[in-house]
Amino acid sequence: MKNIGSYPNVRLRRNRKAEWSRRLVSESNLSPNDLIWPIFIRNGKNIKEPVKSMPGVFIYTLDQIERLVEKAIRKRIPMIALFPNTPNSKKNAKGSEALNKNNLVCRALRLIKKNYKEIGLMCDVALDPYTNHGHDGILKKNYVDNDETVKVLVKQSLLQAEMGCDVIAPSDMMDGRIGEIRKALDNNGFKLVQILSYAVKYASNFYGPFRDVVGSKKLLKSNKKDYQMDFSNYKEALREVALDVSEGADFVMVKPGMPYLDIIKLIKDNFKIPVFAYQVSGEYSLIMNGIKNKILNEDAIYESLISFKRAGSNAIVTYFADQIVDKL
Repeated sequence: MKNIGSYPNVRLRRNRKAEWSRRLVSESNLSPNDLIWPIFIRNGKNIKEPVKSMPGVFIYTLDQIERLVEKAIRKRIPMIALFPNTPNSKKNAKGSEALNKNNLVCRALRLIKKNYKEIGLMCDVALDPYTNHGHDGILKKNYVDNDETVKVLVKQSLLQAEMGCDVIAPSDMMDGRIGEIRKALDNNGFKLVQILSYAVKYASNFYGPFRDVVGSKKLLKSNKKDYQMDFSNYKEALREVALDVSEGADFVMVKPGMPYLDIIKLIKDNFKIPVFAYQVSGEYSLIMNGIKNKILNEDAIYESLISFKRAGSNAIVTYFADQIVDKL
């Protein structure tokens, strides 16, 4: 850093003396444009079911969805992400429900797109909400088969695109799936459907509450370390992103978020592509439980989200979206 003077001529506190002055020199800012709101959906009617491990988060039946979409539009949140709580009775070893045009996600897509054109819809592409073993793909000899899984993910992507999904989000971490999905979308008239690649998804300990909600936690017999990234690695993240960019990703995701701010910055500094962060369920629950027990105050939410912007995130998938948006 160049010599920028010294005290007492330079007093950095002068720019911090008042709220208006702090606003003028703010380097990182958060607006509704930066938020993606994840919403959990389930079967049934007129149900708003609280998630025990995630205070303030609910699972909604489809007859509740329209008011949530209207709220997101009114609050200028650009996109929502749909995550299904699939009944165990509809889960099997191959995750066949993922390809059912009347599954929860497909019904939600049709419902929303019929009435609302001004908001983006993002859907995960992975099999863990649909398999009876809790893994993201097809198991062969207790190992997720990469190429067989990719074939199913391509079909799942095409189905979601047909139903009206705007942003296909492969979260499975199979090799080569971005290129195959991009090719299939382009060949079937979906050239404008975007791909948000979970390019850097770590085998993290922060996913527990989410797995509870989608019903995969109790079913998962082993971990996902043989296909999700090792959380001790950072150079490998650059290789993952480079491959997915070359295969046609429109944006890339880093997941989880706050423990991996260094990875977000690393990618932002090395690639000319929008970088998103996922503030995952474990991060959310830690902050909310801190607020609930009066260890933290609600300003910790804003501080956590600003950290993503400071690191270089273009957008943040966060369960705080509907809570924080009014304060922006």
